Amino acid sequence: MNLLKALATVSSLTLVSRILAFARDILMARIFGAGMANDAYIIATRLPNLLRRMLAEGAFSQAFVPIFGEYNKRRGHDETKLLVDHVTTMLALALFAVTLIGIIAAPLLIYITAPGFIKDAGKFDLTVQMLRITSPYIFFISLVALAAGILNTYNKFWVPAFAPILLNICLIGGALWLAPRFDQPIVGMAWAWFVAGFVQLAFQVPFLKKIGMLPDIRFNLKDEGMWRVIRQMGPALFGVSVAQISLIINTIFASFLVAGSVSWLYYADRLMEFPSGLLGAALGTILLPSLSKHHADNSTEEYSKLLDWGLRLVFMLTLPAALALGMIAVPLLATFFQHGAFVAGDVLKTSYALVGYSVGLIGLIAVKVLAPGFYARQDIRTPVKIGIATLLATQLMNLLFVFGMQLHHAGLALAIGLGACFNSTVLFYFLRKHGIYQPEPGWGKFFLKLCVALLALGLTLWFGMGSEQHWLTTHGWTRIIHLAWLVAAGVAVYFAVLFALGFRLKDFAKRGAS
Repeated sequence: MNLLKALATVSSLTLVSRILAFARDILMARIFGAGMANDAYIIATRLPNLLRRMLAEGAFSQAFVPIFGEYNKRRGHDETKLLVDHVTTMLALALFAVTLIGIIAAPLLIYITAPGFIKDAGKFDLTVQMLRITSPYIFFISLVALAAGILNTYNKFWVPAFAPILLNICLIGGALWLAPRFDQPIVGMAWAWFVAGFVQLAFQVPFLKKIGMLPDIRFNLKDEGMWRVIRQMGPALFGVSVAQISLIINTIFASFLVAGSVSWLYYADRLMEFPSGLLGAALGTILLPSLSKHHADNSTEEYSKLLDWGLRLVFMLTLPAALALGMIAVPLLATFFQHGAFVAGDVLKTSYALVGYSVGLIGLIAVKVLAPGFYARQDIRTPVKIGIATLLATQLMNLLFVFGMQLHHAGLALAIGLGACFNSTVLFYFLRKHGIYQPEPGWGKFFLKLCVALLALGLTLWFGMGSEQHWLTTHGWTRIIHLAWLVAAGVAVYFAVLFALGFRLKDFAKRGAS
């Protein structure tokens, strides 16, 4: 399996999903702006999404995939299928309970996670109503993540990567068709999330059946593999989800700031998810199964080389993205979101958060390579300890930036970014200390060439972007065309300089474990 080809496939489908997500957010910004209703919607959908990331894409995938890969490599199809049956049954029961709690305890959950909403009864009640509608999404999407782990281990990377496209199609349909049919249009968007969860799960069922891994309902408390997964989940839940826990705490902080703060952070986060999804999530998706297979084969040298390959891609592709997001934050936000109720002031406020987030982009994406370096080896304790330290450091920075330096919502974004850099740095240190990762030769020259290309990119963007006022006052195709050629010029200059300095695509080709 050519991992570069797999990365390109996953990234391409993620790009389509992100484009649709931007279309969705543009519709949301145009229809709902950054006011009370949209704040309520963001909180109501953020909670299920956070639980989905923590339970499914975070703790569950990191705990399940390495053990599933080991079974698939060493124990044969029948034992592997039994593991899938027992884990799926146990997971479905747990998810049903979590969903029920989300519906029943919705007022308490909003009270805890967005206490600032209590002073506005209408806002609080609307958020509770939508959380009850979106809670079943946790059930559907967690099973989607389980299916994705199975399919990725079988190198069927495109199927899970296509599922988010269905999510965004459902949400766009919700904005255009469902929302106008409700007395409170924003409630239609909550129902769109419910539909999207079911559609994504149904899409993956035929592919699971084709590889003989469609789960049957079987309950066996004596399954040793299932208990191994469960034992891994507790620590993994915390260790992988530090950024998500920080995001929950940030939501609490933001709920006390001026109206619109939650929305400004949300739209900045949406732009950050573009590069982090294209590269970070895609790398994590293909690396974890391959690393798990190398570990099962005791291929320590190939294990280290695979980590090195991932880190080089992270630096080569993330640093220019971070630089661009910081430099052209206003052009990006004005072009995508300055429509209807989302005005120039919202663009500027959101740009402050985006600059803060961009500082930590390299850390956010590097974690997607470094954390699997531990979890593929079924080492949970080390990332958990690092996660605790990261969480404490992030909250100390929140207090400093928000209350000490009065950076307000931008301080929350900066703390998340710097916290991710701290997390990735310490993960890297322990991978080296434990002898898991040995850097390949040539990193010094590699960084020097990157610096030259980044300088060229920065100059291109600086001279090409013009003034912020230009972006805030022009409209329509003028902004779109200017942004398109600015981004195209930056990309062309960056990669042209890298090519001139000797970078070639074939140098990054990498074959994964079979």
